[in-house]
Amino acid sequence: MNSREIVLDILLELSKGNEYSNILIASVLEKYDYLNGREKAFIKRLSEGTLERRIQIDYVLNQYSTVPVAKMKPLIRELLRMSVYQILFMEHVPDGAACNEAVKLAKKRRFGSLQGYVNGVLRSVARTKAQIQYPDRRSARREYLSVYYSMPVWLVDHYTAAYGEEACEKILQAYLQRQPVSIRLDERMSCQEQEELLALWKQKGVETARHSYLPYAVTVQKTDGIRSLDGYGTGKFAVQDVSSMLVVEAAGIRPGDTVIDVCAAPGGKALHAAEKLRGTGQVIACDVTEYKTARIEENRERLGVANLSVRVQDARVPDETLMGKADVLIADVPCSGLGVIGRKQDIKYRVTEDSLREILELQRSIIRNVVSYVKPGGVMMYSTCTMNPAENEEMADWICREFGCEMESMAGSMPDRLKKEADKGWLQLLPGVHETDGFFLAKLRKR
Repeated sequence: MNSREIVLDILLELSKGNEYSNILIASVLEKYDYLNGREKAFIKRLSEGTLERRIQIDYVLNQYSTVPVAKMKPLIRELLRMSVYQILFMEHVPDGAACNEAVKLAKKRRFGSLQGYVNGVLRSVARTKAQIQYPDRRSARREYLSVYYSMPVWLVDHYTAAYGEEACEKILQAYLQRQPVSIRLDERMSCQEQEELLALWKQKGVETARHSYLPYAVTVQKTDGIRSLDGYGTGKFAVQDVSSMLVVEAAGIRPGDTVIDVCAAPGGKALHAAEKLRGTGQVIACDVTEYKTARIEENRERLGVANLSVRVQDARVPDETLMGKADVLIADVPCSGLGVIGRKQDIKYRVTEDSLREILELQRSIIRNVVSYVKPGGVMMYSTCTMNPAENEEMADWICREFGCEMESMAGSMPDRLKKEADKGWLQLLPGVHETDGFFLAKLRKR
């Protein structure tokens, strides 16, 4: 199969709604690992991009096709979508090539009778793409934002109501930008050792940049894969978004503390906390399945962290051995995931207004249980990777009311640019507004 046929099969599988895009695409690239880097990059870009821009692409197709997108045969629908994406968004792909390869694929996959239809639609799009009309930005703002940024209308309304019109558009723009990978350098390395490691990567064509929020946070681009980087096998760094690093920074972890992370996989915050302890104290990392805890164990061994133990534990089920033990409790609870749509494009099509409400009870059931693990005077770090006031600041307020906690300023441990926002005890990070994924964190002190 050629690269486009592989993408077509990815999109058909995703259309069934049983797979997550990031997991499926990763497994397909692993299956076809013998392909060269350029082909694998093409497969990743085309499958992710077609999914990401689906609403805009369907809007365009409905202007050119006599058959509405919703009534097309599944294979033809995905074939047209991926071809329109190439025409509109992949400048290095000639329009003629996108059209011709689509016609060939239609014939190969036994839709020869529709070759003319496929060719006609795509060549019309290619010929007049500069004249495509979108909803008017002024008179139909919400429809314009929905189509142009491929975001369901109800989510446009949600972001506008929560954060205002200007921030809403910045969020939508940020979702569509390619996101570099964020890594956390081992803080136990000296500055010189860190610079030597980055210099090794640069020699191999890897682009790196120190993040402006934290001195040990680095973004990397143009790699052949994180595992191929010097220092991976010896635990010199871990993949972790800066927003997640800020949770551990804000916690105020001190030597000798006991830290419990109740929803820990893949272990970024728990491992970061263990490094902060400098070989003292202990970190207990829990998650609900052996599959998830195995990921934590893998990272613990690679990073050479001795003061961290891992256990399978459902955060909704009490563990008597943990009662009153935590100086710091990290509760990064399951959430709607709106903050990471830029990395997991299918979230915006899966999440619904009902699911936003349903997740709240799961979060409350976890909090009702794990708050008892915190010592009097201890800290709970509550966090999510979403942008939804009900899951975030309203949930933090509920925890304070119900369980005798109070917000504590995080200004002293935040980078200068975030101090003012973090002074109230919680911080909502927004993509496009802040230099991170969408993320929420709150520091709650138990009375």
